[in-house]
Amino acid sequence: MISFIIPTLDERDTIEATLRCVAGYSGPHELIVSDGGSTDGTVEICRRYTDKIVVHGQQRRQTIAEARNAGAAVAAGDYLVFLDADVVIPAIDRFFALAHNVFRCDGRVVALTGKYRVTPQTRTAADAYVFTMLGLQFWLQNNLLGIGGAGGEFQMVTTEAFRAVGGFDERLAAAEDMDLFRRLSRIGRTRFERRLTVYHSGRRAHAVGWRTLLWQWFSNSVSVFVFRRSVSKEWTVVR
Repeated sequence: MISFIIPTLDERDTIEATLRCVAGYSGPHELIVSDGGSTDGTVEICRRYTDKIVVHGQQRRQTIAEARNAGAAVAAGDYLVFLDADVVIPAIDRFFALAHNVFRCDGRVVALTGKYRVTPQTRTAADAYVFTMLGLQFWLQNNLLGIGGAGGEFQMVTTEAFRAVGGFDERLAAAEDMDLFRRLSRIGRTRFERRLTVYHSGRRAHAVGWRTLLWQWFSNSVSVFVFRRSVSKEWTVVR
């Protein structure tokens, strides 16, 4: 069974398309939403699709790592699939048939990611170039160098391996996704599968610009790798 885990915070504009997509998966699954305290009706939308909603009740803002871990804590699946709240997966049954096959063909694989693309309606030439290069980076990291790497748009992890490494590092405000795959690569194989593609809004790059976002990705990833802390103290909300 797959446990789909989606962290949310004021995602009214995108979350229903994501939930509708996941709800269309015909295999054994559960849908878990981990909400960070939305005030825009996000939780009410989510209740149309799932009763399994974890809500952050503290006054302070949680990290996305905390949100993902909170969802994983109530998950019952054999695999945990972490998706962002603006992600859509076309032909979802075929997608996860391919994904399952990667795990079945190599019992050493503990985690999997794929290609990320911005939806065609909003995609720019810069989006296409950057995410193509990001896919190449993930192929090199996971399939060739064995050091693990993936973004938060799509990560599929065996529940056993996720728990073995202690889940996401909740101290990290950014690059927690890359850090998880890096730690998973120490106990098994992490894979990039080019036949798997997920689509998302590209909203952060469009809001802050690619130059700024690439620097944020780079500086946080290096800092987490070297010093075990992110440069960003809080990941700015973009909606």
